[in-house]
Amino acid sequence: MYLDDLVAAQKRGEPRGIVSICSAHPWVLKAAMQEDMGPLLIEATCNQVNQFGGYTGMTPADFVRYVREIARESHYPFENIILGGDHLGPSVWKNEPAEAALSKAEALIRDYVEAGFVKIHLDCSMRLADDPEGAIDVDVSASRTARLARVAESVSNENLRYVIGTEVPIPGGAIGHEEGVCVTKVEDVRQTIEVTREAVYREGVQSAWERIIAIVVQPGVEFGDEFVLPYWPEAAKELSKFIESQPIVYEAHSTDYQTCEALENLVCDHFAILKVGPALTFAFREAVFALGMMENELFPSHERSNIISVLENVMVEHPEHWIKYYHGTEAEQVLKRKYSFSDRIRYYWTEQRVQRALNTMLAKLTPISLPMPLLKQFVPDIWANSEGKWKTITPEQILLAKIKNVLEDYNQACRRK
Repeated sequence: MYLDDLVAAQKRGEPRGIVSICSAHPWVLKAAMQEDMGPLLIEATCNQVNQFGGYTGMTPADFVRYVREIARESHYPFENIILGGDHLGPSVWKNEPAEAALSKAEALIRDYVEAGFVKIHLDCSMRLADDPEGAIDVDVSASRTARLARVAESVSNENLRYVIGTEVPIPGGAIGHEEGVCVTKVEDVRQTIEVTREAVYREGVQSAWERIIAIVVQPGVEFGDEFVLPYWPEAAKELSKFIESQPIVYEAHSTDYQTCEALENLVCDHFAILKVGPALTFAFREAVFALGMMENELFPSHERSNIISVLENVMVEHPEHWIKYYHGTEAEQVLKRKYSFSDRIRYYWTEQRVQRALNTMLAKLTPISLPMPLLKQFVPDIWANSEGKWKTITPEQILLAKIKNVLEDYNQACRRK
């Protein structure tokens, strides 16, 4: 099992890691399958994929079939893919009473494991509707985690591996601007490990404890609409030292937009699993906008896809995926809808009008030779790396290259390049 080998390497003092692709976007997955240098970790989140379809409309079994088909089209061996479930627990139903929410979470866990997901993040860090006000008690969280572990263990799968932890960053980035975040205290990590172990043993699923490979903590990284908090090794040195005495590693969430040096430092400090999502779809959006601007220069207005304005119109007409996250004046919201690091635009690529506009743009640009000055103007990073082959660069290559540029930093940090 590759994840076991990764932990073992870390314990030998080798700075090895793995990037966790937290996205269902087909272009992101296709790029990852082209760029990856070894086993590929792809994760689905509880709100993205669940027994009721999630925002992708896919159940866990649907998602497995979806990834398998992309792998087939990409000529990537499906057996090299590690499927993970992120934030699996009652998060989707946190506004419901505990028993109702946990019953749905049990069904969620069972469906994921039965579908073939092997890396399971058990996340019971959130307060449920009938819980007391304030942060959830660590004992309650641990007890619920053990309950879900028992469900997972009831489905026979010797390859199951678990991630635990209560200090879990908000999926998709922070909502407001933050000047800094509190790095998890060592005593809190120690308590979480000890209390979870006791709860798992009380639940009678010692086998689950033996399969835990990582714990989620806050190393001090975060991002939001227009800010990125970089990783500072000095702030996490106590965390780094502590985990060396444990048989597990750390999993780092919200590592999007970190520099390659920061990612390398994270891996060296035993944050061996680096999760990334919005940065990848941001890169795709960046490429689409660049292509849209080239289209505007090359075709008369009545022939253009108007992809950028189509996206804006669809987001305004269907604001449910961004309205709670993008605040400020009307002008500020317009800017965030297009360019926010949180990239809520990622929820709209499957809309029919958006798909038609994207296909129209690609159909216009693919048959022609994209002019060198436009490439330098709108995709200078790709133009600079074209090695004189700019005449053969296609829109598809630009879309994939933008995503791969992000993945290259992760693969380098994980010592996979």
